[in-house]
Amino acid sequence: MVQQVTPETTIEVIYPESDGQPRADNTEQFAWIVKIKENLEILFPSPEDVFIAGDLFWYPVEGNPNIKQAPDTMVVFGRPKGKRSSYLQWNEDNIPPQVVFEILSPGNTLKEMTKKLQFYQRYGVEEYYIYDPAKNDLNGLLRSGDSFEVIEEMNGWVSPRLGIRFTLTLDTLEIVSPTGQKFLSPVEIDQLREQERQRAERERQAKEVALQELEAASQEKEAALQELEKERDRYQELLAKLQKKGIDTDNL
Repeated sequence: MVQQVTPETTIEVIYPESDGQPRADNTEQFAWIVKIKENLEILFPSPEDVFIAGDLFWYPVEGNPNIKQAPDTMVVFGRPKGKRSSYLQWNEDNIPPQVVFEILSPGNTLKEMTKKLQFYQRYGVEEYYIYDPAKNDLNGLLRSGDSFEVIEEMNGWVSPRLGIRFTLTLDTLEIVSPTGQKFLSPVEIDQLREQERQRAERERQAKEVALQELEAASQEKEAALQELEKERDRYQELLAKLQKKGIDTDNL
């Protein structure tokens, strides 16, 4: 009797897109996540070079959906932009995020942040930045071999990967791009755009007025030339009449 061998059933591994938790604990945390993420998108606009995401699950190990983190913002050099339900590293040339940002809120615990640090250290993050808006406190860690080293002075620090500079003022954190452009909120960007639009409109109107004045001056000049031409014609006509009467116009 021949025994039939039943092939093993392949179990599909599900990698959840959400853990059911809110994306941010408060409005300030969310505002900082949006500011950092969107300004990095502006800084790296090429669709082929840098993938940037906010609060997206990163799964570094295929087959194990329990190993995951959702950085507030992560930056991956060498991967194209595009839609993703999660960052499955084995489908991304096995490239881990090189830069990660976490924005603290009152809900963050020491245990939670320790687990995140260990995760990022283990799975290849090169730069890890933690900002607490409530305390205006910025910390950074930089990869050295298989572990992180604390960046001792963050005020004025320039990210090796991103080229952005961090400056701590008395009230807040300022982030400046390599071109000198300050990271702004979407509202501030829109205000600058409106200011630029108004400036451009003022310039357009000023040019229009200048062109109108130039045109008016040109018309006045043309009118003056025409009047001068008429005067010359009248003068020539008068000379012709005098000559007909036998008057020597050369000696007038």
